[in-house]
Amino acid sequence: MRFLYDVPRCALWMPMGGGKTVTTLTALDNMSVVDDVYPVLVLAPLRVARTTWPEEVGKWNHLSHLRVSVITGTPKQRERAVAKEADIYCINYDNIGWLRKELGDAWPFKTVVADEFTRLKSFRLRQGGSRARMLGQVVHGAGSRFIGLTGTPAPNGVKDLWGQIWFLDKGERLGRTFSAFEQRWFHKGYDGYSLVPYEHTQAEIEEKLRDVCLTVRALSVDEPNVVPVYTDMIPSVRQLYTSMETDMFAQLAEDEIEAANAAVRTQKLLQITNGAVYVGEDGKWETIHNAKLDALESIIEEANGAPVLVAYNFKHDLERLQMRFRQGRVLDANPDTIRDWNAGRVPILFAHPASAGHGLNLADGGNILAFFGVNWNLEEHMQIIERIGPMRQKQAGHDRPVLIYPILARDTVDEVVMERLSSKRSVQEVLLEAMKSRRKKR
Repeated sequence: MRFLYDVPRCALWMPMGGGKTVTTLTALDNMSVVDDVYPVLVLAPLRVARTTWPEEVGKWNHLSHLRVSVITGTPKQRERAVAKEADIYCINYDNIGWLRKELGDAWPFKTVVADEFTRLKSFRLRQGGSRARMLGQVVHGAGSRFIGLTGTPAPNGVKDLWGQIWFLDKGERLGRTFSAFEQRWFHKGYDGYSLVPYEHTQAEIEEKLRDVCLTVRALSVDEPNVVPVYTDMIPSVRQLYTSMETDMFAQLAEDEIEAANAAVRTQKLLQITNGAVYVGEDGKWETIHNAKLDALESIIEEANGAPVLVAYNFKHDLERLQMRFRQGRVLDANPDTIRDWNAGRVPILFAHPASAGHGLNLADGGNILAFFGVNWNLEEHMQIIERIGPMRQKQAGHDRPVLIYPILARDTVDEVVMERLSSKRSVQEVLLEAMKSRRKKR
């Protein structure tokens, strides 16, 4: 991308799922032919730092030569990762302070990439977030590059931009201090505390940032944009899953496969992939992992304040979701719930696909849907997507892409169910194909 080549300190605003990671990696690798861009430090939320960036490098042939070191885990593991020879070093935001202390004045990184750039919006010269201040001490070295990536640069208004843009220009465009920024473009609200932008503020700030910020509309507004988010099982959970999957496929091979019967037999597998299983007859359940909760948290964080509709499958899914995301509400028969969602007063709405039937319009409330778990019911799956779908968005007057994030456990029945939902093939057909595929792998 020419913009990233020409502007050494810049921000790229691209909707989630639009390809920010591979675009940035490709641009950096091309630049490395004529410029000194390595080593690169990638700052990201934990799951993104640990999996997304390394996976993108491994996914593309033209990037496979890049060496990646992931600086996460225990202090000893982080120390080894820092000492490792690599082109790309990935670290989560929570460990910025540790990295600064570990490296001291020996800051080796020629390029810093801040994924989910809005994490740095709290920067202030004397106050604000400590992580942002520590990073601010080292990122303006001579000849260094800084690239900020985000899908939603200012979900709470342009007041969020000053801290982010400081990392690009040290206050040149929006003011040397946050106070100067405040005084120029805002006035106090009626409560005496809130900041209210003047009528001219938005246009003036956009003009100021035109040369260092690029907005890319890479996603369709006519069709839902499906971006699978993958999780990996720890060995003990994988062992449990594999044992149960082997037994299920053995039973299916012996019996005549009927759609209803086959789908029922996979329910325990779907519970395991989601992270909890029912035990006994009284509805009790046990948690076995939190991988999907962590993945959903990353999606919500990247949404950066934009409302997220979350589809769940089992009752224990909902209970665990409510424990992790206490700001969420459940879609119910109360008309106030839908009214509040469409008015933007509900940051996370939990809904079972069966409860989001015909006639329900949730498009004003948001354009992001995450599937915490998937199930075989094609009609329910399509119906909940339609509640915020492209047609609904257009009818509501919104020109924005619809983003669908199915959270899938890698190499499990989740992928089989997703194949059924996307291809509309029969349950029997996709299960038989999955059964043959598993046998070949073993």
